[in-house]
Amino acid sequence: MLIGQGFDAHRFAPDRPLVLGGVEIPHDQGMLAHSDGDVLIHALCDALLGAAGLGDIGRHFPDTDDAFAGIDSRILLRRVMESLAERGLSVHNADMTLIAQRPKLAPYIDPMRRVLAGDLGCDVQRVNVKATTMEKMGFTGRGEGIAASASVLLSEPDV
Repeated sequence: MLIGQGFDAHRFAPDRPLVLGGVEIPHDQGMLAHSDGDVLIHALCDALLGAAGLGDIGRHFPDTDDAFAGIDSRILLRRVMESLAERGLSVHNADMTLIAQRPKLAPYIDPMRRVLAGDLGCDVQRVNVKATTMEKMGFTGRGEGIAASASVLLSEPDV
């Protein structure tokens, strides 16, 4: 078994859709980012890559590469999963936390879990997404952006 953890944060920006965990969420702002700014998937990718000893999302999908401008983060996640599959690794479980003062995310948690489970190739019961606030402290508490953390456990092939 291999353990990985990841973290990501982005500030809000006008005139962009808000996408978290592969689900578009109605909101007046989205994330400022080179890609679609899905902080949850970015944290998840970092956790997956870290567990496999493969660096981080910036190494594989740099924001200096125009090929990734505006890209759907689910495409990045699927590419990470292909790299893991090539090494015989699979997701045992994933646990993630979104940190946002706004918008309220509870109605979107189950759809996020279903989307992510599909991309991770595991049962939805092995994918957990939580949301919390910072009680109006810090950049997320002031409503300036959203952060996410992720932990994963990967299974290695039997040797």
